[in-house]
Amino acid sequence: MNRWLIVFLLILTALRLTLGGSMEVSPDEAYYYQWSQRLDWAYYSKGPGVAMAIRAGTDLLGPNSFGVRLLSPLLALGTSLVLFGLARRLYGESVATWTVVMLNLTPIFNVGGLLMTIDPISIFFWTAALWTLWEALERSPKFSLFWPLTGALIGLGFLGKYTNAMELLTIVLVLALTPKLRREFLRPGFWVMLAVFSLAVIPPVLWNSNHDWITIEHLRSRGGLEGKFSIHPEELLGFIGGHFGIYSPLVFGAMVVALWQGCRAMKADFRAKFLVLAALPLIVLYCTLSLKKMGELNWTSPAFVGLGILTVAYWHEKALSSVKVRRFAAAGLGLALVMSLIIVNTDAIRSLGIPWSYNMDPGGRLRGWETASIAVNDLRHKLEAESGKPLFLIANKYQTASSLAFYLPEKRADGPGHPPVYIPESQMIENQYSFWGRYDEMTEPTEIAKGMLAKVQDPAQRGALEAALKGLDAPAADEQTMADRRRALIRAMLTVNPTLPIDEYASEDWGVSLFQGRDALFVTDRSPSAPEAIVKGFDKVEMVATLSEARRGLPLRLIWVFACHNYRSLPL
Repeated sequence: MNRWLIVFLLILTALRLTLGGSMEVSPDEAYYYQWSQRLDWAYYSKGPGVAMAIRAGTDLLGPNSFGVRLLSPLLALGTSLVLFGLARRLYGESVATWTVVMLNLTPIFNVGGLLMTIDPISIFFWTAALWTLWEALERSPKFSLFWPLTGALIGLGFLGKYTNAMELLTIVLVLALTPKLRREFLRPGFWVMLAVFSLAVIPPVLWNSNHDWITIEHLRSRGGLEGKFSIHPEELLGFIGGHFGIYSPLVFGAMVVALWQGCRAMKADFRAKFLVLAALPLIVLYCTLSLKKMGELNWTSPAFVGLGILTVAYWHEKALSSVKVRRFAAAGLGLALVMSLIIVNTDAIRSLGIPWSYNMDPGGRLRGWETASIAVNDLRHKLEAESGKPLFLIANKYQTASSLAFYLPEKRADGPGHPPVYIPESQMIENQYSFWGRYDEMTEPTEIAKGMLAKVQDPAQRGALEAALKGLDAPAADEQTMADRRRALIRAMLTVNPTLPIDEYASEDWGVSLFQGRDALFVTDRSPSAPEAIVKGFDKVEMVATLSEARRGLPLRLIWVFACHNYRSLPL
């Protein structure tokens, strides 16, 4: 590898680490941080990869933006090195060098090299699996360890982003469309690869089997597969047009041309076939889905690993004999660099005197949350001092709840597994918050009593509580006997703590809401009115504060805070 490229990558990684540590975490990163504090086999929408990555970083550097983002620049560096190795293997060092340069100048990769989301994990393992797949095919028909390694890399990427399983389709298409490789379906390499990959499927399957396969419903909804399929060309045009922004117009235009030319060259050039089939399945899938509903622009990002190599290889050959192509390439890379500099620091535009509204700025989502969280925390203390009652916090959506929770100076948890900030109660399962401790959940009195035992100091009270718990474990002749024992337990609990929101004659359902009668603060950045779930869930809801924040003379964020009195839960 050219030493100047190494220097370029090391400097870029250092800048990403520094810049990432100085920026506030985004709402999505704050959400994933909440995951990392509750490690599990999988989560509502994704595997455990991003949670484990953030947990590793924060265990090393603490719960701050440095810790959350530690692995993202390192994964970007790793992707660059692996991409160089694959591109050099296919087309030589010059193409490999310019492929790495182009990738690191595109806006989407620079954002991915800063923020710790699922994409840095997905792209790194996708790229690594492509390289090992090429090495396995090069050694065909002999079996090599590159086959199981490919399965392991796809599996690790799958645990970060389920999209990575589409790389298996790439492999099937490469083998099926290449006559000399079709016999790989009868050899052990392909099947060993699948077996190794299948190990990565176990954690999400285990989690989903215990959670009503909610991830499948989520993916159906995200992909717009609910209801009848309909065609909306404007949605597809918006999806394609957005790619001109995230890759920069000239770079993406060059990619489209290279993909077209690569499709034409597939029969004669196996390298072109390999790279086209590494990109086309994802592009076709998400373009098809976008005919009904526009998808997220980052969904296709793994496809542009192979397409990036194909693009540089195609235009590099033409640039050797054409000054115009070289000028076009320089302009494309220069424009991508400018767009990247703007997207990672959008305030640079405002420093030029251009009043770019934060509402139209995707970078605005990363700013102002620490200040807002401190203001909410101070307001909570003020109102608690006035009323003498503790307040729990609710936010309008998981992004707001996660951002506030990350930056709150005082992170209170009202129970094991409870987040510092809740989302409004709902019968719908909408995100991971639905599976953590909730303020609308019912708790069995026996669980509360067991938790109280360790704290009871009075021997008589402790003895009564233990006896009541043992009584529930003994066989009962009839339901009336069991009901009497339940009431005896509740009386013993109320003796220990008379403030418990529980009544011995109103607990036949044997469920207790520990939040019954409590007050809360509802925080929203969406609307100056509280939603129905909040209004109907409390006796009284009133706005108590409007928190506004400006930056560079422009409004950044407006937050409304409501005092919610006497929680009573929503009727079913």
